[in-house]
Amino acid sequence: MTRLHPKVFKLPIDKIRMGYYSDKYFTRYVEILKQDNHHPRVYYQFFPRQDATICGIDEALAILKFCTGYYKDEGKARELFSKMLEIDKKMQSLSIEGDINEIVKLTENKWQLRLKLNDLWVDKWDEIEVKAAYDGDDVKEGAPILTIEGDPTYFGYLETVLLGVIARASSTATAVKRVVKAANGKPILFFSARFDHYWVQATDGYAALKAGAFGVSTDANADYWGIESMGTIPHALIAAYNGQTDIASIAFDKYMPEHVNRIFLVDWDNDVINTTFKVVKSFYEYVTGKKFILGQTDPSIIIGEGKNKIWGVRFDTSGNLRDKSVVPKDESSFGVCPELVWRARQEFDKVGLKDLKIVVSGGFDEEKIRLFEKLQVPADVYGVGSKLLKKKIDVTADIVEVNGKPCAKVGRYKKDNSHLSIVPKRFWEN
Repeated sequence: MTRLHPKVFKLPIDKIRMGYYSDKYFTRYVEILKQDNHHPRVYYQFFPRQDATICGIDEALAILKFCTGYYKDEGKARELFSKMLEIDKKMQSLSIEGDINEIVKLTENKWQLRLKLNDLWVDKWDEIEVKAAYDGDDVKEGAPILTIEGDPTYFGYLETVLLGVIARASSTATAVKRVVKAANGKPILFFSARFDHYWVQATDGYAALKAGAFGVSTDANADYWGIESMGTIPHALIAAYNGQTDIASIAFDKYMPEHVNRIFLVDWDNDVINTTFKVVKSFYEYVTGKKFILGQTDPSIIIGEGKNKIWGVRFDTSGNLRDKSVVPKDESSFGVCPELVWRARQEFDKVGLKDLKIVVSGGFDEEKIRLFEKLQVPADVYGVGSKLLKKKIDVTADIVEVNGKPCAKVGRYKKDNSHLSIVPKRFWEN
């Protein structure tokens, strides 16, 4: 198996090395060891607090690669780093004002400071031994996922950052893996970007794809993979065309790249079947220039992949609404329910739309997807959003051995790590 190159993660190396993102008690712990000239050889083990699909390991290794070590003159390093932060603040202000000459000058100054800071760095990556799982591995609760052996003055301050990148990515990967499994091979679209801060999109998208998601919705989601993001038309586009889904759909087809599959949102009027029929009619007449009569005209010419074709329609009915085609029963009649999809599939097939895909979204999680699959609901693709970010996987790290002898808090001990792989010094090349 291969690991990602450390440069993929665009790490803020200077900030991590300076402990900018580390809990203060970890930086102080390392500071005490240094001042006391105490250099034990310790064995750290990281583990999840529940069964998980592990991700974030490659990013953790990148952090260890670039940030295991110390500054030989920490006072001077802090001075340089403070100046760099001040320049960052000035550049942020100037970038808004648009003073290009001053920005170029400050950028040059910052790089000069950074080069001086780098000259002070003593790299100790070669002096620690690391074993690790691979991103995407399924690991049981309490089983080691990463072990680090060496002098903690070189890497102990990184505990906060290492735990964080693994916990975040593993939380997303675990949630996605579960819905992927529930979907029985049907594609999962990862639509979670708008439910969290944009800074986490690259991590979340990588974790989602690693766990088996079919596609992601933003370029940042797709960044680590170097693939293209995907999506349907939004309600906003329909609104901009005065609530006319068919006109918005035609506009989408006109101006989007030819290779992009056209998936049209059809729940604006809370009548997905008739809205789909209206879209098909208008789209057919736009593409062919011929009149379309529902039930008589063969629509297959405009169904499929790419430009001038409709790949699928997406149902995103609100959870507090009942689509017009659904017979009232109880709360199970609200939102994108099994009856809605069954009824739509039957009506579509009657008029020659057998190849038109149905994408469902809105409130889908592992449980709802499992229900749909149990009932054999004819949904072709599941779009999942905010529910994927509610799963949290806590990751813990402990020292369990010091100078080759057991040394751990009560209840913790060195565990079997035979399932982990030795991490070579140039791990991205193996």
